[in-house]
Amino acid sequence: MKIQELADKMGLTIHTIRYYEKEGLLDDRHVRRESNNYRNYSEEAVERLKLIKKFQSIGCSLAELKEVLQDHDTNTRTNLQIIDWIRSKKEEIESKKEEYDQMLVTLNKMLEYRTLLIDDPQKAQAMMSAWQAGSSD
Repeated sequence: MKIQELADKMGLTIHTIRYYEKEGLLDDRHVRRESNNYRNYSEEAVERLKLIKKFQSIGCSLAELKEVLQDHDTNTRTNLQIIDWIRSKKEEIESKKEEYDQMLVTLNKMLEYRTLLIDDPQKAQAMMSAWQAGSSD
């Protein structure tokens, strides 16, 4: 299939697919050049892109993607090594979640304060005073 068809099928841009190819995430199994130099993508390319999207959805960087795909292709890691990697990735995400949760707490307080400035300025001032004093109220 041509690149536009693949892009449409996968919900990606042509630029993204070319980038993946340039970075080595797609190789000769996934894309071949025709005599007119057009790219022709195999059904394996569809499966590969699904795999890439799956690992991106869990926050894998480009370097991690390359490593994961290489391991997938060569089957070099043991199941225990893969389990360790999954646990590590899970811990990383849980840590980020805690950071995001704290950001949300702060944003909610800011929103509450700004809304109170409109609805009840005295209550807003009391809230700001408590916040500056280190209270969580």
